[in-house]
Amino acid sequence: MWINRIGACRAAPIALKYLILTISIIPTDIVTDLSEIARLAAIREEENDHFRSYIEARDPDETDESVFRLQEVVSAGIDCRQCGNCCRSLMIVVNEEELDRVALLSNETTADFKSKHITEGLAGKMLLNSMPCRFLTDSSCSIYEHRFAGCREFPALHLPGFAHRYFTIQMHYDRCPIIFNVVEQLKKELHFFSADNA
Repeated sequence: MWINRIGACRAAPIALKYLILTISIIPTDIVTDLSEIARLAAIREEENDHFRSYIEARDPDETDESVFRLQEVVSAGIDCRQCGNCCRSLMIVVNEEELDRVALLSNETTADFKSKHITEGLAGKMLLNSMPCRFLTDSSCSIYEHRFAGCREFPALHLPGFAHRYFTIQMHYDRCPIIFNVVEQLKKELHFFSADNA
């Protein structure tokens, strides 16, 4: 009766079914404690090597579809600005436009900022020369609205090619709660722990 009054009697069951499906897939076992993530990652190193072979044998588009969905769900439960662990361990590539912008935000000339805070890497790539990042304050980015492209993209689970990039993703599995939880949820979703893979 209520559904009839809002004029959505045919669409509502579909929307309700989607809502129930969405609620049922939200993981309840998300791990956010960084020391626990590091501990579990060390224990699961060999398991993750096997998982790499497992996902490489699967359809990459299907794997990406699962990762995209899981990333959305897991990310909703983790506030990166309260963690900041990537800011303590990532090498950040800086382009010319970003260099100009952060120099201005730092009240320095581009030349001064570059000489103090940038190292030129291979092929002329510019890298921030400090870890943790000089813009990390407590566990939060002091220039969050103006952060670097690499920071905006991380952990890059929204990009296609998860199986192809798995080695690089695993480099951050022990320190990024989003990567750790997406990989662990993906193992469950793909039935990696079935008798065939034990």
